[in-house]
Amino acid sequence: MAQKIVHGIDEIVDQIKNQKFILVRDRAYNYLKIKTLFDAIPHVEFSEFTPNPLYEQVCEGVKIFNDNECNMIVAVGGGSTIDVAKCIKLYCKMDSSINYLEQEKQDTGIPLIAIPTTAGTGSESTRHAVIYYEGKKQSISHPSIVPDTAVLEPSSLKTLPVYQKKCTMLDALCQGIESWWSVNSNDESIGYSKKAVQIIIDHWRAYIFDNTDEAAAKIMEAANYAGRAINITATTAAHAMSYKITSMYNLPHGHAVAVCMPEVWGYMLAHTEDCIDNRGAEYLKNTLSDISEMFSLDSFTQLMTDLEMEYPTSGNKEADVNLLTESVNPVRLKNNPVALESKVLHEMYERIVR
Repeated sequence: MAQKIVHGIDEIVDQIKNQKFILVRDRAYNYLKIKTLFDAIPHVEFSEFTPNPLYEQVCEGVKIFNDNECNMIVAVGGGSTIDVAKCIKLYCKMDSSINYLEQEKQDTGIPLIAIPTTAGTGSESTRHAVIYYEGKKQSISHPSIVPDTAVLEPSSLKTLPVYQKKCTMLDALCQGIESWWSVNSNDESIGYSKKAVQIIIDHWRAYIFDNTDEAAAKIMEAANYAGRAINITATTAAHAMSYKITSMYNLPHGHAVAVCMPEVWGYMLAHTEDCIDNRGAEYLKNTLSDISEMFSLDSFTQLMTDLEMEYPTSGNKEADVNLLTESVNPVRLKNNPVALESKVLHEMYERIVR
């Protein structure tokens, strides 16, 4: 069944008011206008999880869901919140005496409604989730965890700190661009990518600097298109290179991806002959040309300057660069249309880390 995209919280009131649902939410929820609506509807809440959710925290959410005999999940929050809700849906009918990560994934049939409060991850429209088990990142993926309904409620963006708006918007922009050139792209995903990138280009200034309602609605729409694009293609090298930067320098995900993006983009433009996309080097050249006609590498670099996004700095650069290079998961690089060897990654990180 295709996901339903609705605009505005009012459209789901009838859908949830007669259900016994668990509301998975983060701390920012208390400052949102939509809280008043949920306060008037009986429900169970779960908010005891960290920004990088732990497996044990998800287990607690599953327990609350089952102990209260819930039959629906509503997630209000950023990407991590929605990821927790996805995992609760996936695990709620599994054997709690066995590690959920080791059990076969199945569609539990539990309705999941996602209401993003940031415009960036697109998690409300993807089959992916990320949690951490014993300190290691676990990428969870299953078609059934794409939320049944995604509610785009731009009022939830009004109170976001400006820096967080910048980071999440850059994440959406990078997702749109990476999905566009991914080896897994198709006509549908490219259509979503083009919409995401164009909308961000048209509205980012009004969103970041003017905080207008119209721009917030547009950027939220763009983030959703980017999420739908990567749901088909997954992300590529800029994302693969970003994860360790986030943990080492405490840079939010979108910021970390954005500092990697120019290096990846520039290298690909100069090395299309190393194309690993089955459609060939000429196809890649045309794709990169199409992207640049809408938004070029120079435009991206200028955007980073306009947003005053700084690069990570290190007191022990050589050791950090070595660690960063070793951290990149080769599997995640397989989606990138140009091969990136360890030496190339090392050179990129040397320019990223200041």
